[in-house]
Amino acid sequence: MTNTISIFAFAMMNLQLFAYDPTAQPVNNTGSSTLIPENDKLFYDNALIEYASAHLVHEQFAEKKSIPKNHGKTTEFRKYHPLLKATHPLTEGVTPDGKQMTVTAITATNNQYGDFIALTDVLQLTAIDNNVLQATKLLGKQAGETMDTVVRDALNASDSGAVAAYASSWSGTTETPHASRYSLTADSKLTVMEIQKVVRTLRRNNAPTFGDGFYVCIIHPDVAYDLMRDPEWKEAHMYCQPEEMYKGEIGRIAGVRFVQSTEAKIFWGADLCADSRTLTAGSTSASKTVSVSETLVADALIGRYVLIGTARTKITANTANSITVEDTITCDASTVVYPGEGGAAGIAVYSCLFLGQGAYGVIEVQGGGLETIIQAPIDPLHQRSTVGWKGVKTAKVLIPEYIVRLEVGSSMSGIAVAN
Repeated sequence: MTNTISIFAFAMMNLQLFAYDPTAQPVNNTGSSTLIPENDKLFYDNALIEYASAHLVHEQFAEKKSIPKNHGKTTEFRKYHPLLKATHPLTEGVTPDGKQMTVTAITATNNQYGDFIALTDVLQLTAIDNNVLQATKLLGKQAGETMDTVVRDALNASDSGAVAAYASSWSGTTETPHASRYSLTADSKLTVMEIQKVVRTLRRNNAPTFGDGFYVCIIHPDVAYDLMRDPEWKEAHMYCQPEEMYKGEIGRIAGVRFVQSTEAKIFWGADLCADSRTLTAGSTSASKTVSVSETLVADALIGRYVLIGTARTKITANTANSITVEDTITCDASTVVYPGEGGAAGIAVYSCLFLGQGAYGVIEVQGGGLETIIQAPIDPLHQRSTVGWKGVKTAKVLIPEYIVRLEVGSSMSGIAVAN
């Protein structure tokens, strides 16, 4: 009787409690589900950091600050203001009043990021490669690029307070200055003259150089190509030995050391409809609604910027054959409407970040700055294990006057896209 009750109770159990949902996460069938010994974790931690560090270009010039665990998500930088000149002569035997330091607190909130790869046990028996290590390498690259982008986007944000400048376009000896990103052309290239203008601005702002007396600039390889074709440019090996170079450094000139990265910010707007990069406007007179020849998805363009003639405006609504914008527009029939997030005619515009020492800070959490997580199988049949990473990162501009964001065009502006 006792055995009968036990069998009956087992039969009434909901076996679906042990089922695995195949849609819950992607699973790679090329992995290892073996339990990673604790003394091997350091190896994988180091591998992750090694592959991540190779991509942390924007972080390497920051003021770094750590906060201890269990002290909240917000930390505080302290900005000390310079003292006024003491031009009043001292009186013999009289002690002056002295000055008080003026301090501004700048707070920043840490955000956590992370991802993982799920691995199955089958190829544990058949795979040639160490798939845990291969996953760690891939995740390390992803982690580095993610962390670098967080810092990059903070420095390039329109509300960062950084000084914005725009390269001139040249046709022979004729210079055409630009006052905004949206008029830049592919001929608005980075030149030694533009560099000298930026250095002048930084020096006027009393931006301190780094320890070797140079400022630093982060540029995209497309921009580096144009710069190195300038007759005034000098090769990197003429200035420093390889061991003295920053990560990604290509050379220095005019008081600036240049570091290239494919993650240097590119401003560019996506195509405006499925089968056309641009739109064709109908004749419009003093109206906020502009008809277009192309067929649009209703409301798909809300929030996008466009260039209609020389006017840049924001789309607030769209139907299948019209757009409504914030500003009153007058245009002729067949006027081309370009994406408005980049330069003239919708071309890609590149950010060149010129940095003085102490311009921005990066905040990390001790023990959580970047962590590898190797999870042993937890499913009923030990078929799936995971390799992942998580990290805490944020960046904050501390002294905006010490950063100049020079926006330029490039010989590749016509084909480059946002990154």
